[in-house]
Amino acid sequence: MINALLLAVSDEQLRSNLRGDLPLVILGSIIAAIGVAAVVLYLARWQSGERVLLWFGLFAGPYGVLLLTNTTPFQMAFGEPEGVWPFVNKLVGLATLVPALLLFEDFYGKGWRSSVRWLIRAYVLFAAIAFTAIVIQRRPNLVPTAGIGTVFLLPAILLLGRLMGYKRPHVQDQGVLSVGLLALFLTFAHDRIASTRLFNWHADTEPYGLFVLICCLGYAATRRVLANERLLVSMGEEMRAATRIQNSILPRTSPETGSFKLAVRYAPMTAVAGDFYDFLVIRPGCLGIVVADVTGHGVPAALVASMVKVAVSAHSDVGAEPGKVIAGLNSTLCRQAQGQYASAVYVLLDQARRMGCYSAAGHPPLLLWHRATRTLLELNENGLLLGVRPGEEYPQTEFTLEAGDRLLVYTDGLVEAVNAPGEAFGEAHLGDFIATHQDLPVEQFAECLLDKVRGWPENGSARAQADDITVVVIDIGNMPEQTS
Repeated sequence: MINALLLAVSDEQLRSNLRGDLPLVILGSIIAAIGVAAVVLYLARWQSGERVLLWFGLFAGPYGVLLLTNTTPFQMAFGEPEGVWPFVNKLVGLATLVPALLLFEDFYGKGWRSSVRWLIRAYVLFAAIAFTAIVIQRRPNLVPTAGIGTVFLLPAILLLGRLMGYKRPHVQDQGVLSVGLLALFLTFAHDRIASTRLFNWHADTEPYGLFVLICCLGYAATRRVLANERLLVSMGEEMRAATRIQNSILPRTSPETGSFKLAVRYAPMTAVAGDFYDFLVIRPGCLGIVVADVTGHGVPAALVASMVKVAVSAHSDVGAEPGKVIAGLNSTLCRQAQGQYASAVYVLLDQARRMGCYSAAGHPPLLLWHRATRTLLELNENGLLLGVRPGEEYPQTEFTLEAGDRLLVYTDGLVEAVNAPGEAFGEAHLGDFIATHQDLPVEQFAECLLDKVRGWPENGSARAQADDITVVVIDIGNMPEQTS
């Protein structure tokens, strides 16, 4: 009879424990799953630099697992952990408070005179010493429950910051997050005080506070993700519009004038670029070519390149005088885009005179290949970069043209391409390429050159393109004899 009564009491107590622990089982499973998901999501987008998900995941994941393992259903299903488990339990309990404090720091900041940062450092030192003592003494309960000190120190830091005029950083949905953090702190404080057994309190409210914080973080994170998605969509549309605009300012086809055959290859590093090229047909058999390279990359450089386009058109009346064209571009940049700089070259090719003339502003040298003598001439007369000093004068230099010559006008992205070992393509490799591929037609030559630079080197893994590339290749055909 007594045994039956004891068995009935035990069954009733067991059912009571199961009913009491069921909410904790559910909460522990949810919290652990959300913690793991937060870490995975952080790893998937770690380049964003937002560590809130990492700190939250490192805190919530282990906390949820510990919550599960301390429930009656878990222990009935898998057995009560023995041996080293009490030590593991204590270690995890001590360690999880570190990401929790880092999470608090991300929202609140470092505090007055870095008080929060000093608290984190002090706690890490305490946790290391405490766990070492636990292992040496082999007593898992040697030190109080993890975090009991922070129950008093955090409010003290908040009060001190308020009194000293500390201004915490602005965080989106700060009110919602504050409610979640307050719920976690109050339940955390309740359970830590209850663990001291000074009052007749049950230490089982903290999981509910953490769940409230999870809901608040989920709300704030969802709003942030949606806002970021809308921003990315808007930026994508703006970038596509910028790409269309930039493509519209570049020549759609190469002009056909006299005996000149042209090929152009334009390879921006991003969707929009700071490189620019254009052609001016001065008269039949007389062609002007301008190539510019704005410092920087992306949209700002593309805007300045658009300004160069307008400036070139504005100075088309002096297209037969390269020095004046470059000086005009410099005046425009100095006046309309202060602090923006560009290199540029303007080349005039005159079939009737069998001459070329150019003026350059900090631009890579022109390369003229004389097919008849198999020699490469470097035309490197240069002036100051565009946009540095208003009123700057730019000299112009003439050179002779012969049938069969090949002229290269390019931006520095062509020769500054770097391979994995750090070797630049350079003028030497470019000169060798010109000599060994002189028999290729102009279009095929330009295509092979761009492929060579993009795949530099052929037998190794090339780095990603680090600059915009523009190259204009001009073949000089048969020209009329000069008249005296």
